[in-house]
Amino acid sequence: MAGDKVIVENVNVPGQTSRLDKAKYDAMRDALLNTLPVGRDNSMTVKGALATLRIMLPEDLFPGGKTSGWWQKTVQLDLEAKGLVGRTDDKPMRIFRIG
Repeated sequence: MAGDKVIVENVNVPGQTSRLDKAKYDAMRDALLNTLPVGRDNSMTVKGALATLRIMLPEDLFPGGKTSGWWQKTVQLDLEAKGLVGRTDDKPMRIFRIG
């Protein structure tokens, strides 16, 4: 249904939520979770994850990959808040799927 929204959290700002386009959120969430390896020892850089998941995104929602970096970070922070994704303290930061 056009205009459907999803409420997302931000691990960096507890208690704050935003309403975003559900179709784009779901597409990015699926791509991110399918891209990220499980476990800290297998983590990948944010840049590496973005390069990999861009090819998985539907062209009708992310034409030419536009705004995919913003959506990746937003969904990543939401999934961190929900305990599905983690990050390392390395420079550059690395991210991974939990469980």
